[in-house]
Amino acid sequence: MFSHNKRLQYTVRVSESNPALANLLLEQFGGPQGELAAAMRYFTQALAEEDMGRKDMLLDIATEELSHLEIIGSLVAMLNRGAKGRLAEAVDSEADLFRSLQGAGTDSHVTQVLFGGGPALINSAGVPFSGAYVDSIGEPTADLRSNIAAEARAKIIYERLINVTEDAGVKDALTFLMTREIAHQKSFEKALYSMDKSFPPGKLPGDPRFTNLYVNTSSGDGDLSGPWNSGEQWEVMVPSGENTPLDGGDGTASVVLASDDEATVDAFAARGASDPTRDPVTGADLGVLSQETEDTDIDKRKKSGKSR
Repeated sequence: MFSHNKRLQYTVRVSESNPALANLLLEQFGGPQGELAAAMRYFTQALAEEDMGRKDMLLDIATEELSHLEIIGSLVAMLNRGAKGRLAEAVDSEADLFRSLQGAGTDSHVTQVLFGGGPALINSAGVPFSGAYVDSIGEPTADLRSNIAAEARAKIIYERLINVTEDAGVKDALTFLMTREIAHQKSFEKALYSMDKSFPPGKLPGDPRFTNLYVNTSSGDGDLSGPWNSGEQWEVMVPSGENTPLDGGDGTASVVLASDDEATVDAFAARGASDPTRDPVTGADLGVLSQETEDTDIDKRKKSGKSR
């Protein structure tokens, strides 16, 4: 069960109303790198986790992410609070009120008019939250890597948000949230590498013919070597007609069909076959002819005008 503590995990102090900034902060409320997406990602992973240590860690971090959602939501509400009152009580003229919500070309009026200044489960562009943001696959070696990347992306978003505000209180709260992304990333990395087998993900081994093969599909000027494609573990191949397909086959797709299925497919193909000898006049041709006629008429009128 969950038990809510009415105190925030970190104190929110906003120095002035700023609907435009509130709208930007929604990226971490209902966006793909936001706190709700993280909480749902880790919570669903925890429910399916068989390792009790990782399960406990995922539940701890998932629950903390919900507290971070509360912090972001509180920031949005406080930044919108002044404009919320003006909108609800209509204390400004229509033009002044709209300008105060619109700001310097922002979309903050969307959150004000549609959601009354409260935090909505949308991103900063107004796109609704989606369960598609929760990209768990049910394999710890894959999910932990995804979690590490998710924490890194969230940290970058917080850095960008910190850079667009001068409000010291908002910066302070955002810095706290950004720092917790670092701590979570460390926990996920430790959990990943504490497993006896963390790479490759899953159970099945790869085909040894291709596991250490680097395919240089963009060869030419600008080719560079590094640990990602050079050294004893790598075999580098430039695709050509001699070495492709990699399996040594003819590179075509085929299927074995039952005789009745094959006959049906053949009939379908025959009915829709193209005749390369036919070249009928089409709408595109008529459009070209019409344009050519119009151009000719214009030229004639120009010449006629000159002759006068």
